[in-house]
Amino acid sequence: MNVFLTCAGRRNYLLKFFQEALGNQGKVFAGDATIEAPTLQEADESFLLPRIDRSEYFEKLLDICQQKQVRLLIPLNDLELPYLAKQRDRFLTIGTIPVVSSPEVIDICFDKFATFQFLRNIGISAPETYLSLAEARAAIERGEITFRLVVKPRWGSASIGIEYPEDDEELELAYRFVKKSIMKSFLAEVSSSDRDRCILIQERLIGQEHGLDIINNLDGSYITTFVKRKLTMGAGETDRAVTLENQELKQLGEKIGQKLGHIGNLDCDVIVGQQGLCVLELNPRFGGGYPFSQMAGANIPAALIAWANGEEPDPSWLTVQGNITSFKCDRLVTVRSKA
Repeated sequence: MNVFLTCAGRRNYLLKFFQEALGNQGKVFAGDATIEAPTLQEADESFLLPRIDRSEYFEKLLDICQQKQVRLLIPLNDLELPYLAKQRDRFLTIGTIPVVSSPEVIDICFDKFATFQFLRNIGISAPETYLSLAEARAAIERGEITFRLVVKPRWGSASIGIEYPEDDEELELAYRFVKKSIMKSFLAEVSSSDRDRCILIQERLIGQEHGLDIINNLDGSYITTFVKRKLTMGAGETDRAVTLENQELKQLGEKIGQKLGHIGNLDCDVIVGQQGLCVLELNPRFGGGYPFSQMAGANIPAALIAWANGEEPDPSWLTVQGNITSFKCDRLVTVRSKA
């Protein structure tokens, strides 16, 4: 049983989780577009990969998986998911299981307007969302939304290009600024598919933000939900969180997991406020908040390995202890010599 983490970046913690879950029963490989990525320094073996948008990316990845007998492929980048979902069968043919959802599920999660529509269609609250300045201004006139608002990319990642305008002048400026910003970023290609409607304008909700890990197995069947209250944030990721036993949020996770039918972990952001529970985003991958679940007793890497082996995971891997507070911190990693 060998595991490969793609776009591994700085996710050393996830590498360690898989290494500990495997023990001496296999290796954990890591790949990235830069050989100096921190996670590559601690992997059992590291690989320099082309950029995701290069045609040779998946050919190289497929070749590595076949040569190294990779059983589980764990993608960690939002932009990779749509491509990998469409090529999943190629990997299955060589015995590698990509932990990626169907193209339909990926599209729902990656397109934040499709996320809004999906949530509303299954009876779950989501922020009022508009695809143009005209629509948003009309909604303000009708009293449906009020400032402050949120302006962000429709196809977003890593909290890039998010602004919070407080009046109409700022709304105009924010809309234009975000559009120019994403066209200069790695989001340009996907945003160009609908250039006139690639920006979202949303109501800004007031309340306490929570993170859910909604866990499905490799067949897309719902298993469980882990709940965390976010305490501090940094660079778009949770820095500090505390695990909770909250049945209402767990039931919300169960409904989403059953209706969506994703594969593996779904990172879900929820605001709990005066309006009740309101879902902000769905990300069908290991999110930056997962380590807080692992620190409280969960072990989804071990569960994925068990499912890939046709085994039932230990029930303790699918539970967390409540009221466990964890905090991320920086540490130094020595870059391996290229000589």
